Amino acid sequence: MTTKQIDYCIELARTLNFSRAALTPAGQQFVTYLSGMREDMKRAICFLPEAIRTFEKEQPGVQVTPLFQYDNGVESFLKDESDILFALIEQTRHIPGINVHKLFDSGIYLITDKNDPLAKKNIITEEDIYGRTLMVGSGSPNALRSVQQKLISSGKIEYFNSPDHDTTLVNVASGKGICLAPGFLNDHSGQFAWIPYDTKECFHCVLCTHKTDNRESLAIFIHTLQKLYKDAVAFPL
Repeated sequence: MTTKQIDYCIELARTLNFSRAALTPAGQQFVTYLSGMREDMKRAICFLPEAIRTFEKEQPGVQVTPLFQYDNGVESFLKDESDILFALIEQTRHIPGINVHKLFDSGIYLITDKNDPLAKKNIITEEDIYGRTLMVGSGSPNALRSVQQKLISSGKIEYFNSPDHDTTLVNVASGKGICLAPGFLNDHSGQFAWIPYDTKECFHCVLCTHKTDNRESLAIFIHTLQKLYKDAVAFPL
């Protein structure tokens, strides 16, 4: 399976995990593996560096070391080779022996060129998109797919498939269309306009841990990350 064959949700669920390392003289160590994570997926963990900095300051005997690799995220977690799995809630329902910790909910946004008339709006409705060309992905998460399908069923938009998020952004920049995407993909670079879409659909992002792992340091790290997202009132997700 390649990143071209899987959607945002599966890619997210199989990529971010925190791998267990042996105890060292300096103390316990967490190694963070971002396996197979494309650049767009890394945006979902925007508070990870701050969480590591805060955690290691408060827990000087424990080190968190981020590493990037390209395969076996979920597989490592299921084999008890990793400690934490970052996923969408819909991908965790059939994973046995885990605890699920809510991290944040992410809304759906319309992405347009900054000069697009829709970029001036504070919120986008279904009717705003009528008459436009929408890019969709065959592997979109359930929440996004539901919204896309409703728009397509209206018969009032044009649409075409885009293979991945990066290609979609290139198409937006070149004026080929607009797209809907999870807010956690926003890199906040200011290159595009991200306008909230008027829907109750959203993405429930969670952390998974093994039920057998009761280490206090692990619980503290999860709480640190949760608090950063909870306190991010002015940071749109």
